[in-house]
Amino acid sequence: MNLHRGNIGTWLGGLACLAGLAIVANGKADGTPPSDPQIVGIVVTANQIDIDASQLALEKAKSQQVRDFAQQMVTDHTALQKSVANLGAKLNVKPEDSDTSRALKSQAKGTTAKLTALEGAAFDKAYLDNEVTFHQAVINATSSVLIPNAKNAELKSALESAAPLFEGHLEHARKLQSDLGSK
Repeated sequence: MNLHRGNIGTWLGGLACLAGLAIVANGKADGTPPSDPQIVGIVVTANQIDIDASQLALEKAKSQQVRDFAQQMVTDHTALQKSVANLGAKLNVKPEDSDTSRALKSQAKGTTAKLTALEGAAFDKAYLDNEVTFHQAVINATSSVLIPNAKNAELKSALESAAPLFEGHLEHARKLQSDLGSK
C-alpha cells in the first residue's frame, strides 16, 4: 500500500484489525479455536476499541456527518457492551483475554496514535476508513470464527443477532466515505 497516494486511512484501518483478527481467523495463535470466555473477551475488546475511536472522532472530526456517525457508534457499541456484560453475568462467563484480544488492544494503540496526529478532513477520512475496515473485519471474524466456535447457544444467538448492527454500521461508514470523497 502506498501511503503517499492518500491511502493513510485505509492503512490505519488495516492496522486496527490485521494482527488481532488474523489470529481470530485461525482461532488462537496455536491454532485452537477460542473458548466462550475468550469469545466474550474478543467482543468486549472490539466494542471498546470502536467506542474509544468514536469518542476521539467526537473531539476531532470536522464534518458534522462524521461526528453524528461517531455518536451513533458510541451509543450502539456502549449498548452492546452492556448487553454482553449482562449476558456474561447471566451465563456466568467472564471475558477472558486471548492472543486475539491482546493483539487488538495493541493495534488499537497504534491506530489511536496515528488518528490523534491528524486534523480536519484528513482525520475524518482516516476515521471513516478505519471504521469501514474494522467493521468488515469484525463481521468476517464473527461469521467465520466466533459464531461457529461459540459453544453456548445463547452466546451464539447473541452473536448472530449483533451481525445486522455491524452490517448497518459498515454500510453507513461506506456511505459517509463516498459522500466525503465526492466533496
